[in-house]
Amino acid sequence: MQNALVGKRVLITQCTEFMGPVLCEVFAEQGATVVASAESLSEPEAAARVVQQAGAIDVLVANLAHLAPSTPATEVGEDEWRQVFAALVDPLPRLVAAAAPAMLARGSGKVLVIGSAAALRGMKRASTYSAARGAQLAYVQAVGVELAPRQVQVNAIAQNFVDNPTYFPAEVQANPRFQERLAREVPLGRLVAAREDALLAAYLCSDAADCFVGQVFPVSGGWAVR
Repeated sequence: MQNALVGKRVLITQCTEFMGPVLCEVFAEQGATVVASAESLSEPEAAARVVQQAGAIDVLVANLAHLAPSTPATEVGEDEWRQVFAALVDPLPRLVAAAAPAMLARGSGKVLVIGSAAALRGMKRASTYSAARGAQLAYVQAVGVELAPRQVQVNAIAQNFVDNPTYFPAEVQANPRFQERLAREVPLGRLVAAREDALLAAYLCSDAADCFVGQVFPVSGGWAVR
C-alpha cells in the first residue's frame, strides 16, 4: 500500500500516547497531512476545541488512552469508574459532534476509533477498563450505521498485544513473565508490530475502505479469537 492517504487531512488525537506516534508517522508516509493533537480530552470542552483548531479535516482518528486499573470488580469505586469513562468514552460523542457535521455536509469523511480487544474477551480485574472500551465499540457500531447513508464511515480497531509505549513499554516487554504470557496466551507468539497495526489504520482511513460501516476489526495476534 502506497500513497493511500494523499490529499487527506487527518486529525490524530492524543498523538504522544498509545498508537499516536506510529499513526502520525505511517499516515504521513502514506501522503496524509497529519494534524497531531496531544491535548487531553477528558475536559468537556476539549474535544470541540481540538477539532476547531485542526481546521478542515477529512479523517478523524480517535486515539484515546488511559492506563487500565487492576481493581477487583467488587472494589471498584465511583471515582475510578468516572475517571476511566471520562478519558475513554465521553470524548467520543464530543469529537463526533464537532467533526462529523462538516463531513456530512460534503458527503464524505471517516472516523476511526483506536480501541481495545479488552472489550471482546473477559479479563480479570479489568472490569472498569473493559466496560469503557466496550462502550466505545458499541458507540462505533451505532454511529457507523447512522452516518453511512451519507457517505461517512465510522469504524474501530480493537487491539491488544500491539507494541505501543502506553500499555507495553520496554520494561514490560523485557520482563520474562511477560514473555511467558505472550507465548501462552497469544497464538502469534509475539506482539503485533506497531507499524502493522498503523498500516491497517491507514487502509481503513483511505478511499479503498469506503465499504466498511460500523465495523470492529480485532488486532491481537489471535488473542481475541476464542
